[in-house]
Amino acid sequence: MIRFLMVALVTLTMTGCASNVVTDYSSSAVFGDYSSWAFAPGNGKSSFVSLDGSRVQGAVERELKHKEMPRVGKPEADLLVSWQIVEHERTEQSGLGLGFGFGTGHFGWGLSAPPPTREVQEGKLVIELVDSSSEEVVWRAASRRYLNENQSPEKRRKLIDEVVAEMFSKYPPERD
Repeated sequence: MIRFLMVALVTLTMTGCASNVVTDYSSSAVFGDYSSWAFAPGNGKSSFVSLDGSRVQGAVERELKHKEMPRVGKPEADLLVSWQIVEHERTEQSGLGLGFGFGTGHFGWGLSAPPPTREVQEGKLVIELVDSSSEEVVWRAASRRYLNENQSPEKRRKLIDEVVAEMFSKYPPERD
C-alpha cells in the first residue's frame, strides 16, 4: 500500500511540473533587437469563432505590454504576431458500457456493449512571432491544452489567458 502511495505521489508531482506549452525559436535571432510589434494580417483564420479571436488578441496584447513592447503600426513593427487555433476532432466516451454474463466455476459467457461515444471539436492555440524585415518566424509557442466547444465563455477566456501568459513567460527564450 505504501509503495502504491509513493508511486502516485511521484506521478502527481511529475505531472504538476509538466509544461502546458511548447516553444521553439531561431538560434540566429537577436531577441534584444525587437522592441515593438503588430498583429500580422489575416490572424486566426482557422479559429472557431471571432469571439475566441478577440480573447487571444487581448491576451497577447496584455502580455506584450508586460514585456514593455508597444504595439505600433505594421510598417514600424519589429515583430509581427501571428496566431491561429488549430482545429482537431477527438472521440470522447461518455458514461459506462453495459454488460452481463453467466457461468459457473472457470467457465462462462459474457456480452457487453461499449460506452456511447461522440465527436468533440477542439483547438489548440499556436502563436508565432515573425521578424518583420526578414519575414521569418523567430519564435513559436503551441499549447498542450485544448479549447473545446463545450466550454463556457468564461472558461474559454480563462484558459486562453492562462495559456498565453505561460507562452510569453518563455519569451524571450533563455539560451543554453
